Amino acid sequence: EKAVNLKKDLAEMQEWMTQAEEEYLEKDFEYKSPEELENAVEEMKRAKEDVLQKEVRVKILKDNIKMLATKVPSSGQDLATELNVVLENYQLLCNRIRGKCHTLEEVWSCWIELLQYLDLETAWLNNLEERVQMTGNLPDKLDAVNDALESLESVLRHPADNRTQIRELGQTLIDGGILDDIISEKLEAFNARYEELSHLAVSRQITLEQQLQTMRETDHMLQVLQESLGALDRQLTSYLTDRIDAFQMPQEAQ
Repeated sequence: EKAVNLKKDLAEMQEWMTQAEEEYLEKDFEYKSPEELENAVEEMKRAKEDVLQKEVRVKILKDNIKMLATKVPSSGQDLATELNVVLENYQLLCNRIRGKCHTLEEVWSCWIELLQYLDLETAWLNNLEERVQMTGNLPDKLDAVNDALESLESVLRHPADNRTQIRELGQTLIDGGILDDIISEKLEAFNARYEELSHLAVSRQITLEQQLQTMRETDHMLQVLQESLGALDRQLTSYLTDRIDAFQMPQEAQ
């Protein structure tokens, strides 16, 4: 009777493993929304816990069959053979579920990391757009133009590392058929805005550089003129002080 019960337990265990494999491992591995992916991750975590909890039952079966084998060698030998098959299948199931759970957790982590990098770069784009807009109505002063140019250039020196991460993470998920439509849409919108603002900022930078150069040249010309007028003023003042008649001086002095 005990052998019959153990045989029945082995059969039930094998049936449970078959159902678990169908439920957790034979589903479509494509996820089209973050909600579907997150639900799949949580489901696989529960599946891993569920499978690992069966380890106690497997151990009890193993101990009972060993005990039976010492008392009734003939029955125990037959059950030991069936037990080995169940143990192999159980270990395989555990490994496959662990593997799929790990893969899904990695995919979810990849998606979250992509969102974080997109948030960082979107904040940078917002800052860049703000700096570009601030250069629109500048006072016609050299210091104001110079400060605006330095401020814009400091934002443009932003490293490209984050954009590289966005491209690689997005491509990894798309290649795996994970959230490909959503990610493609997000990347397309981000890249379009990045290209537009970058070109606008560089164009504004060139304009400010040219404006600054013109203002510096004008400033220099005014300074030279002012120095020349000052020297002329001092010379004319000396003429007046010495009471020299203008008609006694060269034509340019007159």
